[in-house]
Amino acid sequence: MKKGIVSIVVSFALLFGMVGAIQADAAVKVTLKEYSNCKEINKNYPGGIAKTSTVKNKGGATKYKPFVNQKLYDLNKKSDRDKDFIACER
Repeated sequence: MKKGIVSIVVSFALLFGMVGAIQADAAVKVTLKEYSNCKEINKNYPGGIAKTSTVKNKGGATKYKPFVNQKLYDLNKKSDRDKDFIACER
């Protein structure tokens, strides 16, 4: 009986702990800013800025994973020279 109660309590603790972690990730705020060049973008976003998580880099392998944010990409799409929907990838 005690094992059943303990397992139920642990299950609820894990479930609610995971929900809290998911909500914490969703609460990340991004400051929308238009950067003047790739050097400025790469200071804050070493992998560049991607429009969506499904875009692929045309230029080959990159060292860093791009940050995904459509609004931030739209503000800085002038820095996407190869038009692959990732601005300033490296």
